[in-house]
Amino acid sequence: MDEHFDLTIIIPVFNEEKNLSRVETEMLSYSHKSKLKVKFLFVNDGSTDSSQQMIEAICNKNPNFNYLEFGKNEGLSTALKAGIDATTTQWVGYIDSDLQTTPDDFNLLIDFADNYELVTGIRVDRKDKIIKRISSKIANGIRKSMTHDGVDDTGCPLKIMKTDAARNIPFFKGMHRFLPALILLQGGKVKQIPVRHFPRIAGEAKYHLMNRLVGPFVDLLAYKWMEKKYINYTIKKKA
Repeated sequence: MDEHFDLTIIIPVFNEEKNLSRVETEMLSYSHKSKLKVKFLFVNDGSTDSSQQMIEAICNKNPNFNYLEFGKNEGLSTALKAGIDATTTQWVGYIDSDLQTTPDDFNLLIDFADNYELVTGIRVDRKDKIIKRISSKIANGIRKSMTHDGVDDTGCPLKIMKTDAARNIPFFKGMHRFLPALILLQGGKVKQIPVRHFPRIAGEAKYHLMNRLVGPFVDLLAYKWMEKKYINYTIKKKA
């Protein structure tokens, strides 16, 4: 494990050139408030705008920022897996680069990080457009009824996990929607904490009605198949 930092915050990026200066400012500000020694890892998911140049400029100025760049767009689940694979700290976090959640609220999650494999935010007073809120509520309801994970807002882009538990997650396309259920599947514990939510003030949302409902339902079928096939065991005694 990393001797100099405790928490790595993964920041997936896909065409977010209008947000990255603010991301740098807010992450640097949070690094001085964090209850853990924190560093940041951009994962550029095949951006076609100037995001990569901006990421490199940020990392060159700030020693606690690093990056990975994909050759093409691979999707959020792959970006998270790559970030987790590269993490060397005890804990790994995740926040979206649209900054609809604030890194300051990681301190709320950190209070429970010792005792839970996953601490996830619940967005209160959401600032999204009504169609996004409705589709998210429907998707969350279907997922919750089929996975029985007890989580109200699995899509909240503010999470902290124990890195060892995160590495044991069985990854597949769309798995980011099922992080709580996948942690529970391996016998881990999950905690939900209310966090603040803000409107997107720059860039464009990457999800719409179809990929917020149809995609998650297809991924849910994949999760249900994997749940039946998942191998989990404990050793009672060995010699």
